[in-house]
Formats: sequence, C-alpha cells, structure tokens
Amino acid sequence: MSAMAHEPLSQEETLLEGFLALETPQGFRAELIEGEIVVTPPPSGRHERWLSRIALQVARKSEVVMDASGNRGLEVPRGGLCPKNHVIPDVVFARLELDLFDDDESWMPCDGVAMVVEVTSGQPERDRTAKRHCYARGGIPLYLLIDRENETVTLFAEPEGDDYQADCRRPFGKPIELPAPFSFTLETGDFA
Repeated sequence: MSAMAHEPLSQEETLLEGFLALETPQGFRAELIEGEIVVTPPPSGRHERWLSRIALQVARKSEVVMDASGNRGLEVPRGGLCPKNHVIPDVVFARLELDLFDDDESWMPCDGVAMVVEVTSGQPERDRTAKRHCYARGGIPLYLLIDRENETVTLFAEPEGDDYQADCRRPFGKPIELPAPFSFTLETGDFA
C-alpha cells in the first residue's frame, strides 16, 4: 500500500492550524486578528471595573433580558488576505432566550450577538480599527469601545461590509444612548 499524498497547507491554513494549537498561560488569551496572532495578559482592575459597570447597567436597565459572556471567542469572516479571524471581545451580549453560550465550543459564530464591548488594551489601535472591522464583517449590530487613552466611549452601529456606518462618541462622564434591543442611556460618570 502506498501512502496518499497530502497537498501542502496554504500559508493561511498553516497560520490557523498553529493558532488553534496554541496553549497560553492561565489568564492570558490568544486571538487571530487580521492574520496576526495576538496574546494579551490578564486585564487590570480598572479594565474589569468598567466592564462590570456596563454589565450591571445592561442587567438593570435593558429593555430585553440579556445574557453576557466575558472571554467568549467569536469566529469572524475573513477580510482581505487574512484567514478567518478568531477574536475575543471583553464582553459579548446576546438575548437570553437565544442560549448562545450554552455549548462547549471555544469559538462561536457571530449570529445572534447583539453587542460586543472592548476596553482598549496596550495596543489601542487594534481595538479601534482591526477589531472594529472584524465585528462589522461579523454583522454584530453594536460595538461599544471604552478608550482609556482618549477617555471616550464610542458606540459603533449599522455594520456594512468592513465597517460601521454610524458612530457616537462621548467623553467619560457623559451618557451615551444604547439603541434597541437595549434601549437605555448608559451612564459613564464613574469611568473617569
């Protein structure tokens, strides 16, 4: 018997295979964003405080009951020359009745996700640009960006192609309106 010849993997397939095989230290997370493997350390306390304040307001004020997950990986359609992106938002919100977080898979499609939230990291341009494009390509209706460096909160809406068609930016301390299905004013007074 002769062994079947296997076609060599493309550069994109090799990158994706290597990424999926990564084992990161506890607390760290690895993402594949626009063809680049990104490993980030555990977040700071302030980072987590902002996320907690947002989650509390969503739980108390949202028009619809929302489920939330931190560190849930999303598979996002590819863009440009990169393989399928694998991104991990700081928080993913979805309607509770959809049960999007009930499976045991590490990575899930973007279908049904209502909003993702990011707090800028040590490389803020990745959150401001690359991840914004990923979330738009995934058709995620809302992307809320907490920008530590600029001390702003930006809500991106109306995804179309590689970007969002609308955005609303407020400085820390000023409220920002979250549209349906949330339908409430997010207070940012304690972000500063």
